[in-house]
Amino acid sequence: MTTPAPVLTVNGIEVIYNHVILVLKGVSLQLAEGQIAAILGGNGAGKTTTLRAISNLLKGERGEVTKGSIELRGERIENLTPADLVKRGVVQVMEGRHCFAHLTIEENLLTGAYTRKDKGEIAANLEKVYTYFPRLKTRRTSQAAYTSGGEQQMCAIGRALMANPSVVLLDEPSMGLAPQIVEEVFEIVKDLNQKEKVSFLIAEQNTNMALRYANYGYIMESGRIVMDGAAEELRNNEDVKEFYLGMGGGERKSFRDVKSYKRRKRWLA
Repeated sequence: MTTPAPVLTVNGIEVIYNHVILVLKGVSLQLAEGQIAAILGGNGAGKTTTLRAISNLLKGERGEVTKGSIELRGERIENLTPADLVKRGVVQVMEGRHCFAHLTIEENLLTGAYTRKDKGEIAANLEKVYTYFPRLKTRRTSQAAYTSGGEQQMCAIGRALMANPSVVLLDEPSMGLAPQIVEEVFEIVKDLNQKEKVSFLIAEQNTNMALRYANYGYIMESGRIVMDGAAEELRNNEDVKEFYLGMGGGERKSFRDVKSYKRRKRWLA
């Protein structure tokens, strides 16, 4: 089977905050065209920073890419503005959803089309979003502040789709949601990937759920990629089972109780 060409390539990037704090330490990864890739790891591993480096949202937090490069279909993009990236088809769904609380669901969705002028296609896109998220259609006139966390997550993803993207960066979509809603959200992501050919790069702490839906996974610790592989391979890896899937035998400790350098040594040996 031919491997799809990469739509997004991150080449050895380093990210520094406040000119002092080194957060990412030579991160490299690829997102294949039309596939789902997951960046996995605990809180503080560097997942969100990686997504923000790609979408160029670091400056608001006094961060910058100081080494390496980021490419979209072979063209370097690390110096483009977030608005330019949206126009080129790269959209980020932020951790915590960040819906506009005082706007209705439909008004929130329409803000995602702010870079577009084609009113007819915008209307068609809105109906398509409602097709994938029928719950949003029933709540279209409700203020976002009065909708559930799951509905707000769907709204945030739908808003990103209104920009007509080819690549969606999805940050912690399971955060704060009930397991049933998390599965519903991931099923919709799968449908969008398969039917609309949208490529997804997902940063997620819920390793089990992410590896069920991703084609490929990267495990991060302390700002580095310590392991990567096809999702099925990672799900069957004994170290991943032990430290991230809670499937180790004997007196298994939580991965939080084990020094990260020991895990890296085991994985990189």
